[in-house]
Order: sequence, then C-alpha cells, then structure tokens
Amino acid sequence: MSDQAQSLRQMASQHEISRPPKRSSQARIVTVSSGKGGVGKSNFALNFALALQSMGKRVLVFDADIGMANIDVLMGSSSKYNLAHVLRREKTMAEIVQNGAGSLPYIPGGSGISELFSLSEQDLEYFAEQVEELAAEMDYVFFDTGAGLSKENLKFITSADECLVITTPEPTSITDAYALIKVVNGVQKDTVFKIIVNRADNDNEALQVADKISLVAHRFLGLNIPLLGYIHDDQHVTQSVKKQVPFSLAYPGCPASKDILRLAHRFALMPVAAEIETLAGIKGFIRKWLRR
Repeated sequence: MSDQAQSLRQMASQHEISRPPKRSSQARIVTVSSGKGGVGKSNFALNFALALQSMGKRVLVFDADIGMANIDVLMGSSSKYNLAHVLRREKTMAEIVQNGAGSLPYIPGGSGISELFSLSEQDLEYFAEQVEELAAEMDYVFFDTGAGLSKENLKFITSADECLVITTPEPTSITDAYALIKVVNGVQKDTVFKIIVNRADNDNEALQVADKISLVAHRFLGLNIPLLGYIHDDQHVTQSVKKQVPFSLAYPGCPASKDILRLAHRFALMPVAAEIETLAGIKGFIRKWLRR
C-alpha cells in the first residue's frame, strides 16, 4: 500500500492528531481553483469553509469568480452591496460582508472585481487596508477563483499562501488540473498546491486520480503535491444545490458531509509549509495580486 493510500485510509478515524506549532496571527490566504468548470469548486469552497468554522476556526470566503460568482446562489441569499460600493467609498469592506448559511461571513463577487485591476495607487492602498482590517479577525481567508487560467485567476493563485486544486475522475478534469499546476508553477516555483478529488466513487479511484497528477508533476515539474482527500459522488450534493442550502448543513450525515469534515480536520492540522511562513500576510497578498 502506498504512503498516500495509507494516509487516506487513516484519515477517517484519525481526528485526534497532535496540533502543529501555531503560526503567527495573520490569516492564511487560500485559493480554491480548478482547471475547468463544472467540477464543484464553489460548492467545495463553501462547505469546506463551513466545516472549518464548525471546528471553531474563523473563516471568511471571498467570491472572486469574475465571470460567474455564485457563492450566494449556493446559499440562497442575495447581496445588496458588493466590491463596487467599497471602491466608490460608499461602503466599507466590513459593511458589505454578508452572513450566509451557518452564519458564514462572505464577500459577494460580481460587480467590482474587474475594477480592482485598474486601481490608482491611493485606491489600492485604501482597498488593501480595508481587507487587512477584516482579515485580522480571521484564521483563514478563502478566495473562490474562476475556473481555468485567466490572467486574473493566475494572479490570485500566485499571490496566495497556497492553492487547493479541485478535480474529478474525468480525464479532461485531470488533464486540466495538471495544466493549471504546470502554468502556475512556470510563473511562480514556490506555489504550494494540494489536490482534492471530487465526485469519487471510492478511495481507490481518488488515489488513482491523485497519483496521475502527482507522478507527472513530480517527474516533469519536480513538485511533490499531496492529496488532501476526496469527496464521494453523493446525490445529496445535487439535492442541496437545488434547495440552495450547503450540503454539510442540509444533510450533515451524508457521505459528502463526512468527507468534507475529514478534509477540514486534516487541513487544519497539517504543518504550515515553509514557503507560507515567509509570506507578508493579507496586505502583501493584495499588493502582489493587484500588481501591474
């Protein structure tokens, strides 16, 4: 049995793991990305954040999908204000934060995101200070990016502490996930990746998918990319989307909900990579993300 397989099989029963040394108080900046659309990326980001919150973590979700922002849709909520109001100085960042399902705080996407890439130096500083003030109260800030590799997505990923890459067992999804990793690595060598396999029939299928990506990434890119875990192909997920209620809240006992909680436990207890320890926090992220 491979080390990855052994780790995955132990994950279900090993919640009590010694906690790694605590990092500084700054929030950990994480992008949730995928090589293609339709793999359940936003649904994962939402429920993963809720799982971490249920463990007592302070989590903020930033809907950063410029073209198809849908975090609020998945929760059946609507947002009166967005980033455009902050950039026009009509609202502060704290005032546009919404409390969604499970009282999860999130920043709605849509109007305003594309405007971020043309800010003046003064407006950039204002925006960075607004986000920094908000993130100071958080343990994690998750940026749900768009699918694929637009210029904006690439900036998100290379500016964050780490990137969770969502894939499914479909061959095109696997190929596109590796393509994303390859392109990002070509831009920034020290990007930290973790793989999540969504809609897997079982752990063997998930391991096979992760191995395909990991082996090629190791051979051609010199990267060691761990499998964070997998989520079962579960009809409760589809039912929850129709209800516009996160599946971890609508069906807490379903296989997908148990999987997402295991992933959250594993993620929270994993040692922070050395590359992450050296980063400049949320303000550094903002400046790097919106650099011109």
